[in-house]
Amino acid sequence: MTLSPPAHPLRLALAAVLGVFLLLAPPSARAGNVTVFAAASMKNAMDEISAKWTEDTGHTATVSLAGSSALARQIQQGAPADVFISANPGWMTTLQDEGLIAKGSRFDLLNNAIVLIAHGPDAAKVEIAPNFDLAGLLGEHRLAMALVEAVPAGIYGKAALETLGVWDQVAPKVAQADNVRAALRLVSSGEAPYGIVYATDAAADANVTVVGTFPKDSHPPIVYPAAAIAASGNPLNADFLAYLRGPVARAAFERQGFVVVAD
Repeated sequence: MTLSPPAHPLRLALAAVLGVFLLLAPPSARAGNVTVFAAASMKNAMDEISAKWTEDTGHTATVSLAGSSALARQIQQGAPADVFISANPGWMTTLQDEGLIAKGSRFDLLNNAIVLIAHGPDAAKVEIAPNFDLAGLLGEHRLAMALVEAVPAGIYGKAALETLGVWDQVAPKVAQADNVRAALRLVSSGEAPYGIVYATDAAADANVTVVGTFPKDSHPPIVYPAAAIAASGNPLNADFLAYLRGPVARAAFERQGFVVVAD
């Protein structure tokens, strides 16, 4: 019978040290994943940020995009989110009041603006002012907006039109979409000649033109808060939230037209 030679003592020692290191390494030192629920208007920026997060840390980020209201309701129903970024402080506050947001994790991340867009690359500018004739501009056609009672972009848009005194005339002509990107697609495809979306959405689509920007004082400030979900327990949450505040994420947000307000 042939006996195998004994293992070299140095190899045994190295294997033992490696085994102990792997056992003692904290979970955050190993590749992991963070699930991010983010407002649909953040798609382009979050695509870039999630890719850079993986490149820089070795971890992955699964980003689920939808209207903030839909995402908040999913979190209320126990969806396995780790981090939530809302396009409206109200939905974040609702979750916070219900104890669903990790204490001390919430902060304001971004600002945005809402704009009137038109189909095509060379649409004429529109002067947005009190009592401007948006209904006449639409004629028999529709104005694309996100859900005006639930989705932040729709809520802000309706508030602006009310402040400017034109909502009652325009309301029957509004085509409501599930989220702001869906409203953008209606205008981009030509199904609706005009729409109200975030400035960042308009910048992401060459098939639309910004024909006017709504005055800041015509609607509540557009603020995107971010926070960790209380039930998550993912050790990567704090790291990812810090990454959103860092230089890589800041550059990605600014390329898409967001104003970064987080320190």
